[in-house]
Amino acid sequence: MSACSSCSRREFVTAGALATVGALLAACGGGDSSPTSPGTVNLTVTPANFPALAAVGGIAQVSTSGSPVAVVRTGATTYRAFSMVCTHQGTTINITSTGFRCPNHGATFNANGAWTGGERTSGLFELTVTSNTSAGTITITS
Repeated sequence: MSACSSCSRREFVTAGALATVGALLAACGGGDSSPTSPGTVNLTVTPANFPALAAVGGIAQVSTSGSPVAVVRTGATTYRAFSMVCTHQGTTINITSTGFRCPNHGATFNANGAWTGGERTSGLFELTVTSNTSAGTITITS
């Protein structure tokens, strides 16, 4: 005997259709445009170890374990960090010459993490960067 033995055929089909729509919305983020937190990030890196960060405007992936993280050099001693997890479907994004691109659905982001084209989504999740100039390191936290 089914769990919905007292349901009419119309009620059963309607409930199934609503469940399908709900699952599709959940898979697409439900229309939520806020970036998804990458979870706990606590990472100390030495920018000098990443050739791409030698010049202002350079972008490098600095972490692959856990949530992938990218650092953008914004000044002589200033940096920004972003989660490399696409806010649309959770795919790891790629670094391009001008920012980032999602290989899964084509969304593009500039070096400031803002969405610039492709599949509409929110900007990348920005992480907190603290610089220790005397040690030549930066600490990235969420």
